[in-house]
Amino acid sequence: MRIGDLSAATGASPRSLRYYEEQGLLTSTRSGGGQRHYPPTAVERVTLIQSLLAAGLNSATIQDVLPCISNEAIRTPWLAERLRSELDRVTRQIDDLHRTREILAGLVNQYRVD
Repeated sequence: MRIGDLSAATGASPRSLRYYEEQGLLTSTRSGGGQRHYPPTAVERVTLIQSLLAAGLNSATIQDVLPCISNEAIRTPWLAERLRSELDRVTRQIDDLHRTREILAGLVNQYRVD
């Protein structure tokens, strides 16, 4: 499957697919003319990458956890611990945003002109 086909199948832009490759998250082979060709399993892999990105993981973290997620035979308790640490990180960010919102709401009220 060529990059345009994978893009159409997953909704990921060709630019994103090239980025995933640069980060070591996705692999392709090259034709004699240099075009990328992906295996049919790439659709599932890109969908998984997109889910992990949507969950707030960065590409370096995804590169760490992707082998364990993709291959149940090598899955260990480390995966759940790693994902838990990411959940804790996101929770801290949400808490920080709530505090920021409260401060900003206070400033709006303080400087409101009626």
